[in-house]
Amino acid sequence: MQLLLETMVACPHCGEEFSTMIDSSQRSHSTIEDCPVCCRPIQFDVTCEPGEIFDIRASAEMS
Repeated sequence: MQLLLETMVACPHCGEEFSTMIDSSQRSHSTIEDCPVCCRPIQFDVTCEPGEIFDIRASAEMS
């Protein structure tokens, strides 16, 4: 079973799409990653199970 899954997301700051790797072994979680285009932080709220991503929400606001 593949636990690291590649997915495309859009930066909420600059709108550019980029690929990122999601570790689905962590199950549902939040993480912060910098946009590779504009370098601003993005909070990802990930809903997943090992091997499968159900939803990713990218937001500019950090909670």
